[in-house]
Amino acid sequence: MSTILDIRNFTATQRPAQEDLGQRLHEIVENQRLNALFQPILDIATAKVVGYEGLIRGPSDSPLHSPVTLFKAAREHNRVAEVEYLCRRIVLESFARLGGQGKVFLNISPDVLLQQDWKTGQTLKFIEEIGLQPQQVIIEITENAPTTDYQLLREAAHHYRNMGFEIAIDDLGEGFSGLRLWSELRPNYIKIDMHFIQGINLDPLKLQFVRSIQEIANKSGARVIAEGIETEAELIAVRDLGIAYGQGYHIARPNPKPELQLPTEISQVLIGSNFSGSQRYLSNHRATVEKLIKQVPPVDPDCHNDDVYAIFEKHPKLYSIPVVRSGLPLGIIARDTMIDRFARPFHRELYGRKPCEMMMDKSALIVDTATTIHALSDLILASEPHHLSMGFIITDDKGNYVGMGSGHDLLRLITKMQISAARYANPLTLLPGNVPINEHIDCLLQENLPFVACYFDLDHFKPFNDVYGYQKGDEIIQMSGRLLKEICDPDRDFLGHIGGDDFIILFQSADWERRCRTLLARFSENVPSFYNENDRMRGGIETEDRQGKRGFQPLVSFSIGSVLVEPATFSSHHEVSAAAAVAKKQAKKIPGNSLFVERRIPTQNHEQIMEPKFG
Repeated sequence: MSTILDIRNFTATQRPAQEDLGQRLHEIVENQRLNALFQPILDIATAKVVGYEGLIRGPSDSPLHSPVTLFKAAREHNRVAEVEYLCRRIVLESFARLGGQGKVFLNISPDVLLQQDWKTGQTLKFIEEIGLQPQQVIIEITENAPTTDYQLLREAAHHYRNMGFEIAIDDLGEGFSGLRLWSELRPNYIKIDMHFIQGINLDPLKLQFVRSIQEIANKSGARVIAEGIETEAELIAVRDLGIAYGQGYHIARPNPKPELQLPTEISQVLIGSNFSGSQRYLSNHRATVEKLIKQVPPVDPDCHNDDVYAIFEKHPKLYSIPVVRSGLPLGIIARDTMIDRFARPFHRELYGRKPCEMMMDKSALIVDTATTIHALSDLILASEPHHLSMGFIITDDKGNYVGMGSGHDLLRLITKMQISAARYANPLTLLPGNVPINEHIDCLLQENLPFVACYFDLDHFKPFNDVYGYQKGDEIIQMSGRLLKEICDPDRDFLGHIGGDDFIILFQSADWERRCRTLLARFSENVPSFYNENDRMRGGIETEDRQGKRGFQPLVSFSIGSVLVEPATFSSHHEVSAAAAVAKKQAKKIPGNSLFVERRIPTQNHEQIMEPKFG
């Protein structure tokens, strides 16, 4: 009985508190006493701010200051949609007052997104009234509804995309429906829940989870945003995985008036340890769409269809025209589309003096100058076929129009890159040979970028070749090349085949040593399969040397000589290759699969080291 009385007393004491929160919530909504904060979202490749996540806070003197408490009270009093609409308005108005630079991520829950008035276009009308463009607004769908009507959600997402908005999924990995939501909506952005980012540099499982998400994103054309970056080590780990964007307290905290430029130490960590400028063209995977820019004068969406048609008539080789307002691209008008429409009876007479926006493809492909050719080709393959013929819009890091790119030029550049790669590739492994290896080293040195040169050499390979033949030897070399490729980050590391059984990796990945030890373990598991059963049991082969003396040779193993190359310690690829060759010789003194790391500061007179060069 006393327990029941306690519960009743507890409930009675809580009811006034709930009523008080309800009254406070009513006052906040009626008086619009909410404040917007903005947390910068960083382009990791360029170390520049590309946009902001719009966040909301209640009055500082209120128990509803926290957004968690605010929305909990809104749910309890059946006012979630009302509060969310108010938050949306305040965030957008605040963003516009700040100048509206870049993009703004707007948090919207699925149930509110699916309200019956979502088809009325109220959001579009409002942002146009305050001077923003739909291309600046990313609808960030928060995963808080496990029983979502996916068909209706797809329709809503398609509706917003047609108006020019982009779609993001928030906190992927936090709930159970995230992957289903990704599959159904095909968003432009994926935000990984901070649980998987915090401590990622220390947790192999988190590292693998994020790597898998990045691989799926590459295939689907989505860009990944890592949330909750709180340390430099986490930022470096995220960068090394090739994640496009990041946000978190280490980058910048939420602020009513966020900085447009981030601290120089952030830029130094990112740009100071990666290629920049023209150097990103050195390797095929670093080539960007900046190479494809063609200057095509845009038209305003209010321009008449007759005027656009006249432009096509004057320029027969022009296949599409971008539509741009205030520097921000809205879509593309394709020559075929306009000619087809005007060829229909009375269409030119009816629509010739109408705004060209009606002819515009709002789902046009828009990429920024930092997008790699590799990423662009994946994006086009995942898109509708007409994007290849129509072309794509290229913007700067702020989303402003800079030019057009064509599918023809993309295919020609890819072909040229493939021919160039094949010219200097090793015929056995098809990996880059000595010329690109030397160029890559010299480029890293010229940019004063730290890296690790790892020289890989097979031990006891010649005796194996003598006993099992050259074909089996070639198979071991090809297997070695495959394993080396698996441990490399294609966006950070450079793998080359010097010749014979010698390879090199120029690591920029922070976890290069772990990658090397992973290779040694995998090689040790795979190499016994190349021997017959008797030799596997003995752990090697009996063979004769050049003097006819018989001896025992262990199974083929890998020796890795590593040199830490800091800025200003070497002046050319000749010096780096000589130092790496010396480190490899030290590694070969260690029995079995081995890794030797030369951590000493090199002497300035590298020419005295008489070792074979890579070139």
